[in-house]
Amino acid sequence: MEDFHRIGTRFLLLLFLLSPIVSQTIPAEQDGFWYQGSVLEEKSVLIEAFVDPVCPDSRDSWPPLKKALERYGSHVRLIVHTFTLPYHDNSFATSQALHIVNALNTSATFTLLEAFYNKQEIFYNEATSKLSREGVINKIVNFVGNELGSSYNSAVEEAFLHTKSNLATRVSFKIGCLRGVYGTPFFFVNGFPLANAGSALDYKEWRDILDPLVGKRSSIRKA
Repeated sequence: MEDFHRIGTRFLLLLFLLSPIVSQTIPAEQDGFWYQGSVLEEKSVLIEAFVDPVCPDSRDSWPPLKKALERYGSHVRLIVHTFTLPYHDNSFATSQALHIVNALNTSATFTLLEAFYNKQEIFYNEATSKLSREGVINKIVNFVGNELGSSYNSAVEEAFLHTKSNLATRVSFKIGCLRGVYGTPFFFVNGFPLANAGSALDYKEWRDILDPLVGKRSSIRKA
């Protein structure tokens, strides 16, 4: 019980420290990336996901979640936020790349996220341990160009030099902290946090969560 109170006190202190910071950096637009460019409809179930592009658990959570989204169609919407874990050396830079690409072309954001997941190991700590920060950024810029097309290279490289995407990545992290996110993946459904944060949910678990919320609607595919 004593440990619980100690953790609670530290978390409240973190909220106290972050509150004035976030209030000074309220984004002009809503944070996050809408999957397939869709915004929330009045009767849709909303999933909010906080992920780290170089987190193995975030990577493993994506295929079953994507399959669930395909099943429910417009009945379920997803918005993804980056949450940069401090023990992943390249978490911030890869998250920043997502914010940069999203600003350039929202239809390319999830293509890049999946590319990071599919080739995640090249951005693990050990793989880039001998690179400077500039070297890591150059590696990410080249990676984006290879995955999305060389036309992105110059725009992405230039955007890394500006503060806008850096601040956007910080705001995503601060929003997560204020909402109690402490690991990835971390999911909210209709505003309520799901249990087992930091672990991937399989397709059956998503079905168990979403079926009662969506209801038995004839337009949902049978699977």
